Amino acid sequence: MSNIILVRSQVLRSIKSPLCITLIPKNTRMYSEGSVGSPRGGSEDSFLRRERAKEDFFVRQHEKEQFKHFKEQLKNHQKQLEHLESKIDKLSNGEKESK
Repeated sequence: MSNIILVRSQVLRSIKSPLCITLIPKNTRMYSEGSVGSPRGGSEDSFLRRERAKEDFFVRQHEKEQFKHFKEQLKNHQKQLEHLESKIDKLSNGEKESK
């Protein structure tokens, strides 16, 4: 009987204080809530709006740079593909002529 009570108390203790692990995806934007001590009404103050605008601007600029980089990579891959296709055409035409 005492073993059951001991196990029960250990289980209850582990339930009351679980380890909280929060996983945040990389692409999730986290905005600061401002200073903890200041009261917040229903509307945002100008500082928070300005900070959010700066963060959004930075994210947009970063996305533009990534898009530009991907576009350049796509052009390079298309050139390489055209080159390989022309090689294949030359080789296939050479085989047809030799037969």
